[in-house]
Amino acid sequence: MSQDQRDVTAFLRDASSYGPGVDRVEVVETHASLVFIAGERVFKLKRAVKYPYLDFSTTHLRRRACEAEFTLNRRTAPTLYEEVRGIFRGADGAVGFSPHGAALDWVVVMRRFDQAMLFDALAEAGALDPHLMDQLADHIASFHASADRHFDRGGAVEMADLAEVQYRCLSAQSDAGFSPGRVDAMLENWRGRLAALAGLLNRRRAAGKVRHCHGDLHLRNICLFDGEPTLFDCLEFDEALASIDILYDLAFLVMDLEHRGLERFANRVLNRYLDRTEEDDGLAAMPFFLSLRAAIRAHVVATSSHHAERAAAGIKMTCDARRYFALAERFLQPQPCRLVAIGGLSGTGKSTLAASLAPELGLRPGARVLRSDVTRKLLLGVAPEERLPAAAYSGETSRSVYGALCRKAAIGLAAGYTVIIDAVALRNEERSSFAEVARAAAIPFSGLWLEAQPQVMTDRIRGRIRDASDASPEVLAEQLRHDPGGIDWIRIDAGGRPEVCLAAARRAIGMG
Repeated sequence: MSQDQRDVTAFLRDASSYGPGVDRVEVVETHASLVFIAGERVFKLKRAVKYPYLDFSTTHLRRRACEAEFTLNRRTAPTLYEEVRGIFRGADGAVGFSPHGAALDWVVVMRRFDQAMLFDALAEAGALDPHLMDQLADHIASFHASADRHFDRGGAVEMADLAEVQYRCLSAQSDAGFSPGRVDAMLENWRGRLAALAGLLNRRRAAGKVRHCHGDLHLRNICLFDGEPTLFDCLEFDEALASIDILYDLAFLVMDLEHRGLERFANRVLNRYLDRTEEDDGLAAMPFFLSLRAAIRAHVVATSSHHAERAAAGIKMTCDARRYFALAERFLQPQPCRLVAIGGLSGTGKSTLAASLAPELGLRPGARVLRSDVTRKLLLGVAPEERLPAAAYSGETSRSVYGALCRKAAIGLAAGYTVIIDAVALRNEERSSFAEVARAAAIPFSGLWLEAQPQVMTDRIRGRIRDASDASPEVLAEQLRHDPGGIDWIRIDAGGRPEVCLAAARRAIGMG
């Protein structure tokens, strides 16, 4: 660290630098920045460092990075980001915010928020829930929809270059415990995946799926602000690194949830995002995207361990880096795929079972879940939780819904993912259409038919909150009058506790 930046950090660590009302300064360190929390404001300083993927080595470059950070983050967090402020050395040699003398450095000034509202803190506290995950996925989908498109960036060549850079970064971290053999094998696996994905990645770029994204979308860069999930601290130092496939942007969040042992939320976020964006065509690239994201975190955390002030913290970071590396390997491990259809009357617990079963099946982060209630809403252009009129449940619309379920199931299976279809499927031809998708893909099919007593189903329907299903007790009564014909799926008693139903479903599809 240069003497100028030592003086700047000493100034920012000093509570008296910020005026009345500030009696202490908290400091958070990363491999590229120092964050000073003082009173009601946060001051983010770029470290004077240069890595293969970023260059903050001069005051000019750090100012440009601060200005880019401010502008880009106001896309998603306009009320959090306030200004870029200079730090100067006066004629008397004193360092301060007063704009006189030579500019020593620049900081991004943000409003302070409760650190307990960071999504990583919420995860540690067990405060994340399915509804919040849905809100987050919807927010990311909306941001991606409005992000600037780049038709001259991304694609197979740039992803290959990025993989080579990550390989060099991992290789340089020899003291982190990444064995050369495993790092070399990772690169070869990436190269093989890229060769198979090149056409898909280039087609997605041509279709406008490469956009100026967040670029650093993990839980610590998301907070609950004014009651809404808010993305902040995006990747600002290299527009090319942030001009990426929107699924690669999402992959960072999905990977982070997996790393933290929150597999069910990782699965839910991916499925909700795909439901809201119709990006199923990119599923085949997700294992590669997830692996690359985990590898990036592996070397970033390993690099950060060198800056740890306490030896114990450095050791913990090194262990965490190894876990990220192992996760990068796991994402690339092939898994058998299958199609599981879950049918039954409204209120039998189909969606609850699908959500519980999905994280356990196939490639990470688990199965693609296709729910007829959600598919119907998307076909009609409304949000999943928006209620539809009775006319939306005509025979013609229902045939379109089941056709869409089959098409999306075929796409997911072709991408190597297990697919779960969640639909009432009262008609024999509807059930047969699902089995035909599996037969055409030459993969195993399991049909599960859930059953419960009418009063149990009615009570469940009445207890629903923020659910995509429009079913009412009256709709259930109509279903009960319908003859479903011969059902050759495995019947499961779903009238009891959800965990009992889940155990039965596991046994039915051969999971033990």
